Amino acid sequence: MNALWEWAWDDFVCKDFSGILARSLAHAGAYDGQRLIGFVNVAWDGGIHAFLLDTSVHPKFRRRGIATQLVKEAADLARDRGAHWLHVDFEPSLTGFYRACGFEPTGAGLIKLQM
Repeated sequence: MNALWEWAWDDFVCKDFSGILARSLAHAGAYDGQRLIGFVNVAWDGGIHAFLLDTSVHPKFRRRGIATQLVKEAADLARDRGAHWLHVDFEPSLTGFYRACGFEPTGAGLIKLQM
């Protein structure tokens, strides 16, 4: 994951993701052969609320629907594992993307309804 994160995040510092992923409700990846080119993490509160984190796609593979498919897969996984709400925080420039993925605004941000 460090190779993808190095491309995806401006201020990235290499780290061990095993602890984060072990506590996640789910996560999904997209691959080009053996190479991870896209990722989304589904964190949760241990109950019915789940949260999308770290949605990213390598710059060379963007604008191909990969992130949209990852978010759809993450939503399906969250629902299948008992989540009733899927929240996402994001930079304002990504509002259109998450709205197109089915998220709707709430007083606390956007939330995926109809899980």
